[in-house]
Amino acid sequence: MRFAAATVFAALLLAPSSGPARAAEPDVAYAAFQRGYYLNAFALATDRVDAKKDMKAMTLLGELYAGGLGVRRDDAKAAEWYRLAADRGDRDAMFALAMFRLQGRAGPSDREAAAKLLAAAAKLGHAVAAYDLALLYIEGQLFPQDFNRAAELLRSAAQAGNPEAQYALGTLYKQGRGVPKDMKEATRLWALASLADNSEAQVEYGIALFNGNGVAKNEPAAAIVLRRAAIHNNAVAQDRLARMLAEGRGVPKNPVEATKWHLISKARGETNLQLDDFVAQLDPDTRAAGEKAAKPWLDALKKPPS
Repeated sequence: MRFAAATVFAALLLAPSSGPARAAEPDVAYAAFQRGYYLNAFALATDRVDAKKDMKAMTLLGELYAGGLGVRRDDAKAAEWYRLAADRGDRDAMFALAMFRLQGRAGPSDREAAAKLLAAAAKLGHAVAAYDLALLYIEGQLFPQDFNRAAELLRSAAQAGNPEAQYALGTLYKQGRGVPKDMKEATRLWALASLADNSEAQVEYGIALFNGNGVAKNEPAAAIVLRRAAIHNNAVAQDRLARMLAEGRGVPKNPVEATKWHLISKARGETNLQLDDFVAQLDPDTRAAGEKAAKPWLDALKKPPS
């Protein structure tokens, strides 16, 4: 589990309900921002601030300065606009300012200030803030470790549709930490997060389907879910899918595909001696076909991040 250190705009896309309900008047500044017309958005948001002291427009100006969108990037100006909007009660600005404090943007890193902002935003219903605050309670460094409180926060974020929270809460149900141990509820939450392409949830849900743990056993469905996670570069899913393809569990046997996914997962740090032996015993043509299928993926792993 990791902090959802998204920009406020990314948070809005992930959780459209975050932030107070918009007035009937169309927010043309925000609409311009969504369409990539950043200079237009800046001018319109500035007008709204000047005319109405609109907190959403302040948050939008903060986002433009934070991302260098239509204006020169300026963390200090971004933080000031976020602060002004947060002081007026905008939970998206509170979340964005919390991320600045965590990342040490526009000043030194301040986890305590970030936690207070996350708590304020979460209290106003910001799903991603609730998720991040839950992680602090699980981490147990800034606050005393409290799985019960973490579970409460994750539940509110999960109910708002946040897939990271759904995955994390499912994990707590699997472990019985902060909530009663309940594999049925865990798999239900992982299934929801899987629909949003959370690859960690897809791995847990796929394994549960394969084993019939908390959900009816369904190996073909497990293969579908694990393949989706494998395509999203989850090494565990790639390893599990390779084993299923090698054994013909839930899918027809396919030694070429099994070799491909095994080589990819191995290059990403997974170890599977059984699959090493399986590939070593293949005839040269089949092994070569699997290596050829894996090559584009392996070449991509060698490229330095842009």
